[in-house]
Amino acid sequence: MLFAPAVALSVLCLCASPTAAKPARAHAKPPARASTATPPPSEMLTEVADWVIASGDNRGRPFAVVDKVAAEVFVFDADGQLKGAAPVLVGSAVGDDSYPGVGDRELSDIAPEERTTPAGRFMAAYGPSAEGHDVLWVDYATAISMHEVINSNRREQRPKRLASTTPDDNRITFGCINVPIPFYRKVVRPAFKGAGGVVYVLPETKSLAEALPAFEPLRSETANLEDQLNPVGGATAEGAAFR
Repeated sequence: MLFAPAVALSVLCLCASPTAAKPARAHAKPPARASTATPPPSEMLTEVADWVIASGDNRGRPFAVVDKVAAEVFVFDADGQLKGAAPVLVGSAVGDDSYPGVGDRELSDIAPEERTTPAGRFMAAYGPSAEGHDVLWVDYATAISMHEVINSNRREQRPKRLASTTPDDNRITFGCINVPIPFYRKVVRPAFKGAGGVVYVLPETKSLAEALPAFEPLRSETANLEDQLNPVGGATAEGAAFR
């Protein structure tokens, strides 16, 4: 977790009920992957991204989908166009809920089992940390943000974990979502800096229905994320988007 606010660890959890919005989908050349350590999207991530785009659940805002199990994030613009993907570091503890009062404690007072990254739909916005740095607050009430990977504790080897080829060593934070510095500056910040957006964090212990009550699986013929990763006549996802 990046910065411990002076008075309270905080975050912006505006999980408002989604309203219908104009669904947008268009095929485009997939962007280059931010890191070679990121695998193709998981089935759950693909399903959720497809649903968001088709249903307009992002309400005309940019959005990101975080998969804790696969340790990856995919960022989309307001029209559902994929802007980039990267590996992530997430909370060291497995779980989809934040513990009561965790956002009001110092990092040293958060027990190992309480260091979870909560699952759900979050209205995210940029705001300052106690140190004056702008971070993307995902759930302000529980102090969960998305930010550049930090390396203040060299023993944690966070950059090395991000660069590894497996998600098994990507659980190290107090709950915040760490991303590679270039990805944060070139993808996350430009996408969310204005009016913010929506961050979907996929569950690992709950069902999708519990974590995202509005989610509805799409019909198989509905256009999906794979269309962007593998456009007609283009390269495969692995050869293009994940080169």
